[in-house]
Amino acid sequence: MENSPHIPGPIALARRPHGAHRLEAFSPKLARRLTFYRRALLDQRVLLEADPAAITFCERPGFVQFGGQRYLADFWVRYADRQELVVLTDAAPAIDLVPEAGSDASALDVRSVQAAELAASRVWVENWQRMLPCIVATRRLVSASLSNAIERFAGSPQPLLTIEREFSTGDPILVRAAVFGLLHAGRIRAPDLRTDALSLLTSFVAAGQPQ
Repeated sequence: MENSPHIPGPIALARRPHGAHRLEAFSPKLARRLTFYRRALLDQRVLLEADPAAITFCERPGFVQFGGQRYLADFWVRYADRQELVVLTDAAPAIDLVPEAGSDASALDVRSVQAAELAASRVWVENWQRMLPCIVATRRLVSASLSNAIERFAGSPQPLLTIEREFSTGDPILVRAAVFGLLHAGRIRAPDLRTDALSLLTSFVAAGQPQ
């Protein structure tokens, strides 16, 4: 790949790995469905989806070399100032793949993600697994005016329950989706979600404001 590679899309597996489960998810960031065959990859995808600094990403983008063996990188990620390939440490050598096209990864940094790193993010991942379906189900239904009003209201820390009471005129789902969407976009923060389960008492605050 060149310093600014074009990633045409995920490399397709010739067949599903033996004994693997098919795991699918819709990405709001990519506006398309993704398919994985390992739970760890699904969790890493959640971490990328939840990171506002990750502008875009692609699963199975190309190949890297480790210890003389050829591996299929798990993700390509583009940030504002850099790009990288991500490889989970339990990755297996690349086999049963259709021919690669333009997958020379020599120009990109490679980041290895260990199982312990994913385990340490378990609460954060589980919370996002609850929030992302809400974002997906309500995409294009949440108005910019509602999101902007909630962001202003969260100038000081506000529990989810208080936000819903302030802005709901009936079903609070759109208010909740707006809150989750603002978090997804990096416009508000909820540091407690890294250690505590999402609840109506979870506090949200506008980015740049003290928690």
